[in-house]
Amino acid sequence: MSQTQDVTITINGEAITRTVPVRMNLVDFIRTEAQLTGSHVGCEHGVCGACTVEIAGAPVRGCLMLAVQADGQEVTTIEGLADSGRSAALRVAFTEHNALQCGFCTPGMLASALEYIDKGGTADRTAIRQHISGNYCRCTGYQSIVEAICDVIETGAKT
Repeated sequence: MSQTQDVTITINGEAITRTVPVRMNLVDFIRTEAQLTGSHVGCEHGVCGACTVEIAGAPVRGCLMLAVQADGQEVTTIEGLADSGRSAALRVAFTEHNALQCGFCTPGMLASALEYIDKGGTADRTAIRQHISGNYCRCTGYQSIVEAICDVIETGAKT
């Protein structure tokens, strides 16, 4: 059995073809092969949420998915969310509410918050806390993050 496999993954609209180890996880592919370092590697167990990316519009933990599993898929990273403008209102609100400090959790937190808003989430602080509970933040205590998400929802700002 081969220890490598050819894959083509479309990341932020750009198809990238590489021969990779079959056990390389998606976030490592994104960081090393695509040279996109916005998605962070934290726990490597799918617990912290720092490596959250979108595949077909759904959030996925990049450390739990192998690059070979993403072969033929379209992946959107935090860079893609920023370039498309989809996360613009959230980024502004995170800054205004001081919802980021060290920034390590921010890419995954923005991706999770965007999913919540895109699915019609309301400014219910308990529901927001539940939705982002899979993303660890060691700096902010979450209150400012929740307020930033509520602000975007309440003002109807375009994410």
